[in-house]
Amino acid sequence: MIIEHAAPEVFVVDDDIAICDAISALLRSIGMRVRTFSSGSRFLLAAQEIPPNCVILDVRLQGESGLDLPLQMQQRNIYSPIVFISGHGDIQMSVAAMKAGALDFLVKPFRDQELLDAVTVSIRENVEHRKQTLKLKTLRSRYSTLSPRERQVMGHAVSGLINKQIAAVLGLSEVTVKIHRKQAMDKMQAGTFAELVKMEVLLSG
Repeated sequence: MIIEHAAPEVFVVDDDIAICDAISALLRSIGMRVRTFSSGSRFLLAAQEIPPNCVILDVRLQGESGLDLPLQMQQRNIYSPIVFISGHGDIQMSVAAMKAGALDFLVKPFRDQELLDAVTVSIRENVEHRKQTLKLKTLRSRYSTLSPRERQVMGHAVSGLINKQIAAVLGLSEVTVKIHRKQAMDKMQAGTFAELVKMEVLLSG
């Protein structure tokens, strides 16, 4: 299982106390931290403070639909993979759950291993997402240190123009373009031009 240094934290949202207790015991038995919530509103308040590694969410909650929570999470910039669970699963509901952003959909009663597998995949996906988010944040920070001219040169270079063509477009000498290009690569910490191109793709993605 791929997990971060701290034990993964899973939030369980279900108004059935017995289900919450059973899932909590199972996940804690393999070293995970678990917090349970009987309503979506309570979950959202906690998730805003500490985004969980994974959310196990019942489709049907008293007075509300679990299918509405993913959109509310998105509006609050809360990212966590979701495993939907339901005691009344059908094809239409599973499709709706997937469209709402579910990573998996399990029908009660499910086997312990099914849930563990779904949670494991969710945590791996979450770890990768956090890595990519941090990488993009770092690139944006580096890009902010470039001068306007360095950004222009970098943009033209990664689009395929050679130094001579960039010089003609910007009205600069080829030597000046080379200087700006090297400065851009140094500030972006790109070891090769291919790395710089990949960085540009991520920044514009």
